[in-house]
Amino acid sequence: MIRLAIAEDHQSLIDGIKIFLEYEDDIKVVGEANDGEKLLEIVHAKKPDIVLTDIRMPKMDGITATREIKKDFPKCKVIAFSMFEQEEAVSQMTEAGVDGYIMKNSSLKVVLAAIRAVMNGETFFDDAIKAAEPKSDEGDVPLSKREKEIVTLVGQGKTSQEIADLLFIGKTTVDTHRKNILKKLSLHGKSELLRYSMERKYDF
Repeated sequence: MIRLAIAEDHQSLIDGIKIFLEYEDDIKVVGEANDGEKLLEIVHAKKPDIVLTDIRMPKMDGITATREIKKDFPKCKVIAFSMFEQEEAVSQMTEAGVDGYIMKNSSLKVVLAAIRAVMNGETFFDDAIKAAEPKSDEGDVPLSKREKEIVTLVGQGKTSQEIADLLFIGKTTVDTHRKNILKKLSLHGKSELLRYSMERKYDF
């Protein structure tokens, strides 16, 4: 059974997701919140497998809440659920440690696909976010500044923990970045990422 908590300041959205998921025998909504502080209370009390959270919420935003959840419950998966597709919003949530990012205007089938993907240890990013990413003149796959930093350090032979210490972020955040890099670059496994990182030189 997948235990899910939902945080969203519009109750009607929560209600719509709950109604849709009622037909899924292996998913149970164990808590709902309209602000970030309430979400943290639910996570500590119910210990869900997955959290679906908005970014902009009263009292505590989804970025801060995600950092706290990942710090206290690193095995808990977090999916951002937002109206914002700008690179800054995606980057902030990625650095906070999210496992997925979907748009509020996506179909409920996409929400379900994201839940199942992250439960299986995969990352899930909405197609709208991929389409919004700027392409470089060379046709390269765009990486964020943080992702480029991690690629560079991987090329230097650093482990995820060593990269986390150098960048002052959590190891789980580094691991999430690495998964996203693999997906963006269509690479398979650590060896391909290492080979790619040794071939690239980035200017910061």
